[in-house]
Amino acid sequence: MLDFKPVSQGDLATLRRYYADCDYQLCEYSALVKYMWRCNLNSDWTEAAGCLIIRNDIGGKICFDYPIPGPQGDEDAALEHIEEWCLETGTPLEISVVPVAKAPRLLVRYPRFKLINNRSWWDYVYDAEALRTFAGRHYSGQRNHINKFRKLYPQAEWKVLGEDDGALIERFWDELDEAGAKQDEKAVKELRLSKEMLELRTLPFFFAGGFVLEGRLISIAMGEICGDTLHEHIEKALPDFEGVYPATVQAFAQAFATDGVRYINRQDDVDDKGLRTSKLQYRPVTLAQKYCFSVLNELDGIDAIPTLETDRLTLSALEEGDKPAYNALCLDDERNLFWGYDFREDWKGEPLKDYFLDVARRDFATKMAINFAVRLEGEFIGEVVLYRFDGKGHAELGCRIAPAYDGHGYGVEAFQRVAEWALYSLGLRRVVAKCHRPNEASYRMLSSCMRRVGEDETFYYFAKEV
Repeated sequence: MLDFKPVSQGDLATLRRYYADCDYQLCEYSALVKYMWRCNLNSDWTEAAGCLIIRNDIGGKICFDYPIPGPQGDEDAALEHIEEWCLETGTPLEISVVPVAKAPRLLVRYPRFKLINNRSWWDYVYDAEALRTFAGRHYSGQRNHINKFRKLYPQAEWKVLGEDDGALIERFWDELDEAGAKQDEKAVKELRLSKEMLELRTLPFFFAGGFVLEGRLISIAMGEICGDTLHEHIEKALPDFEGVYPATVQAFAQAFATDGVRYINRQDDVDDKGLRTSKLQYRPVTLAQKYCFSVLNELDGIDAIPTLETDRLTLSALEEGDKPAYNALCLDDERNLFWGYDFREDWKGEPLKDYFLDVARRDFATKMAINFAVRLEGEFIGEVVLYRFDGKGHAELGCRIAPAYDGHGYGVEAFQRVAEWALYSLGLRRVVAKCHRPNEASYRMLSSCMRRVGEDETFYYFAKEV
């Protein structure tokens, strides 16, 4: 299973191996954003299938970035690793800030999902040459501001900020604080993080510069190149210098949007009206949309466990009256030797009288599994469980019958009925099952109603599909 570790400064070079050639154009697919906002995103990372996989924990909700492939990366294999991690940990699968170009792959991959495309998430992406020159009548306003800046402050010069500019930068932050920058909590935090990121300006994959006037730094901009896009992550200026912002935008583009850079991403507007107006005035070539795919499964379409019938059996939801028989089945270690799951792995010491029924009900409420009680003339004799929904139309099926009812074919009858319901009523594409190699009874049962599709040292594998 995937082994994640938190994003740290020491990981930046590794992250950049993937982000350097990443063509997604979104600001989230950059090393500086991942490091700068690590406490908000709680980002962890790992590598699998030649891809960088980022897992974020935002307010207690897990979501994954779309995989970023290296030179030999396999995106589909990386998605399979993410799906398997979610299955094993019982985590709902969510892939967020998905680039538009990658959405068709997920549309085909997942038959059911909830899609969010929030306008405030969209990034403003500009033609790099346009920001370098501000040519044409559309940019007359920006040119006028820059001309005024040059006229008012002819001695202002653009400077690439390096290792020896610490005192210059520190004075800039002090003056920005004194100038009364925005004091809301989010702005204060963003300013603090910007100061921290400028300390990384000497790393070879980041760029920083600003205008210097009479020994004072009056603006700062910082970013990195990902693919053919220069991402401008930080842009600050002292407010008393008219025209300094458009002059900084242009100078930043002229200094760093070189060597194959075609676009400049100036990030989103966080629903700030003034910021949105300003960003639109620079005439973006596109507003880069970001999709959030919350992957659903077939259980999301039903509110209650149905009642199914066979020639001899009834299959229905577990009830309070089933507790004694159900508990006995769940606690029968000999019977459950080949069940494949030991309740003690998750049991936290709750009273066992209610534990098993509570878990079954919770699993259905969270759409992780559906448990059918198998009834013979109204008496509970076993259960059939449909679980491990992978979001791609597949799920696994298991069945266990109480020892007193062995040898009558009840397991086969119940198992086959739920499999048919799953495929033809619930809408699954494929139902799978497995049995331990020494479990001859289970092997016979599965062979009678499913197709054997493989084996390994531990299991025989079976499938039934439409």
